[in-house]
Amino acid sequence: MDRNPLFQRKTAISFKTEKKTVMRGYDLSELAEEEYSFCDALFILFQNRIPTENEEKMLNYEMGVFIEHSMSPSAVAAIGVATGRPNLPCSIAASITTFGGVHGPGAAHGYMLNKYIERAYQEGKTLDEMAKILVDEYLDNKKPVMGMGQPQHIDSDPRAEPIHIKQEELGVGGVYLEFQRAVEKYFHARREKDGQSYVGVNVVGSGNTALCDIGFAPNAAWCIGSVCRGFSCSAHALFNMKKGRAWGASRQEPMVQMIDLSMIKYIGPEDRRVPKQSERQEYARKQKEEGEYKKWMI
Repeated sequence: MDRNPLFQRKTAISFKTEKKTVMRGYDLSELAEEEYSFCDALFILFQNRIPTENEEKMLNYEMGVFIEHSMSPSAVAAIGVATGRPNLPCSIAASITTFGGVHGPGAAHGYMLNKYIERAYQEGKTLDEMAKILVDEYLDNKKPVMGMGQPQHIDSDPRAEPIHIKQEELGVGGVYLEFQRAVEKYFHARREKDGQSYVGVNVVGSGNTALCDIGFAPNAAWCIGSVCRGFSCSAHALFNMKKGRAWGASRQEPMVQMIDLSMIKYIGPEDRRVPKQSERQEYARKQKEEGEYKKWMI
């Protein structure tokens, strides 16, 4: 029987046969036999190259720091979905979808750096000069500077500065670290000038900087962070499935559960009579005329 396909799907990532799986030209089993690590494989997967030892160490450090952050939107999402007892991947998928502009490994920080670094080259400005321009443009327009501030670490994200330091120790700093350091300098100076409190760099500001300097594009960095935190969120979901109660509303637990009825404070309209259909038109007209409904519009 002729089984030649009508068309072929092109990919530069990988292929497999009955005897081997090949990623970017390397036999995965051979990579493992030669003791190349999971982080090495990520470089090959996303960048089509084997990293230097210090580049691999930087990625390994970054992923180790980022893998867990206790109660955060992603962990809460994983736990919340797990209370309904779906299949485990549902909880993991829900957790990762919380990553966006203010939580998780957002790509926005990397794209911000790319935009202003490229602009510095185009306008003939130094990175230091362009960093001040970035800070002023963002703050003048009341836009948050990506990579700065963390709501649970008011003084400073304890993970952030050590990542900068590790990048310097390993000698894998580059244009991104230089620019990020300058952004932080002018950001702190501007807030002090404006009489505002200190806000430190967060793990996205330092972590994305390191990932960019070792060759990962912003979206690739986002993917790596999402998968990395996915391990943690799956652990939160599994723990809840094993130790927690379904629904998360049991009154038999010593601690009030996530959706216990006592957690709900209703602030909507008071109880009211449902009008008869014969009263509906006049009732609706009066409600609309009084306009109180606008307070409850979402």
